[in-house]
Amino acid sequence: MGGVALDVGDSRVKAPDGGWGWAVLAGCFVITGFSYAFPKAISVFFKELIREFGVGYSDTAWISSILLAMLYGTGPLCSVLVNRLGCRPVMMVGGLFASLGMILASFATSIIHIYLTAGVITGLGLALNFQPSLIMLNRYFSEKRPLANGLSAAGSPVALCCLSPLGQVLQYQYGWRGGFLILGGILLNCCVCGALMKPLVAPKNLKAKSFEEDNDKEEEGKEEKKKPKAKLLDFSVFKDGGFVIYTVAASIMVLGLFVPPVFVVSYAKELGNEDTKSALLLTILGFIDIFARPTCGIIAGLKWVRPRCVYLFSFAMLFNGVTDLIGSQAKDYASLVVFCVFFGVSYGMVGALQFEVLMAIVGTEKFSSAIGLVLLMEAIAVLVGPPGAGRLLDATKKYMYVFLLAGSEVVLSAVVLATCNFFFIKRKPQEPSHKLECITVTDDTKTEVCSRPLEVNDEEEKGEREEQEKETKREVSKELKEEEEKDKEKVDEVRPKSVTVDSQEVEKFLKEPQLNGGMTPSPETCL
Repeated sequence: MGGVALDVGDSRVKAPDGGWGWAVLAGCFVITGFSYAFPKAISVFFKELIREFGVGYSDTAWISSILLAMLYGTGPLCSVLVNRLGCRPVMMVGGLFASLGMILASFATSIIHIYLTAGVITGLGLALNFQPSLIMLNRYFSEKRPLANGLSAAGSPVALCCLSPLGQVLQYQYGWRGGFLILGGILLNCCVCGALMKPLVAPKNLKAKSFEEDNDKEEEGKEEKKKPKAKLLDFSVFKDGGFVIYTVAASIMVLGLFVPPVFVVSYAKELGNEDTKSALLLTILGFIDIFARPTCGIIAGLKWVRPRCVYLFSFAMLFNGVTDLIGSQAKDYASLVVFCVFFGVSYGMVGALQFEVLMAIVGTEKFSSAIGLVLLMEAIAVLVGPPGAGRLLDATKKYMYVFLLAGSEVVLSAVVLATCNFFFIKRKPQEPSHKLECITVTDDTKTEVCSRPLEVNDEEEKGEREEQEKETKREVSKELKEEEEKDKEKVDEVRPKSVTVDSQEVEKFLKEPQLNGGMTPSPETCL
């Protein structure tokens, strides 16, 4: 690997659920904010770009579309790089790309240059930061992972509330070129976040044990001559029915999920509201979203909720879709405000749960490949959804049909995810804890405990772990007691019964040596 310290994650290393993980969470918070908010925040420069290059609004809108397409579509590439080089170097290089793209865009002389720099290069840099940050978050948190995902996802609305006003100030003070240059410098903070992603390393005693086990295997001749190379992109995740169902449902959901935030401001203007008043709707939506994501993360981490987080995610999508359907009937500004409040809650729930559910389905080892493949499928939907809704608006001239279409797509995704998981996915018996010990009961009723942990493919849910652990302990103790009772019975059957001997007969026998071949026997012989 060229001397690179890989952070592929050792199955024997337990997630710390704290410690340095909070620094990783802070970095993931910033990266998530840049990744999701930057394509939207850059739209404040569109008017200046239209005036500068003499293009239309649809031409400048391609900048945000290319950014999102690169963020989602390069998922498999990110998975390969992470599996080959590790998260930290990939993120730091990605930060350089994100900054370089905006700096080069400040010297652009045509809209095509903007596409290639701010769109492709910056989009690729953000993608190389977003996916590895989620992978590291998954490795550092296990029991507190729902909360960590909720806090990380809150970076998106927070960054949007900060970057949009900042973009307007930069445009007013320095113009679009100066604004792009300063934003490029701000994106260098992605390198700082990448430096926080310290790989998890196994303890020294654990390394020594694994080294001794490898030596024993070599001596016994059981170790293979050539170890198979790690897969750069593991397509075996498609053999998991839960992953396939999630991918299909998520792709359908993305078709309509991002449509209402794009059109709600124009919808308000269509009803005769002022520009500033209409733009306030997005602020309301983002403010609600900030609090909805961490709150949903806390709820998803509850003992009785976490094993059923798939159905909570289905409820969040259903809530979001029904909100779109009802919001399509809005006739005044007050009804749109109510719509934005409920949409902010449901949108925050979806954002907090989408990657938590994927982590729970595929586990830590396959998550790096799974998220890349999922994002690739969602990239297609992202490029189809909003443009398709725009064409429907051009054809009908009514926003009601746009919101009805978006709501129907999200509701359909919720139904697909919930029903398919209920009818087609059988719950697998899971191990009692994330890192188990191999318990072997021998014939002599002694219990041998192996220090080598078993590999757990699926992430164990906290509530079920405790119950399963208790049941396992009861079964093992019951078996040990039964074996002890059987062994005692066998020993009692084999052991000779005690014989009582009269002392007078012993003395008589000792006085008559001729009966014993002329030899005087010892008392032990008599007994």
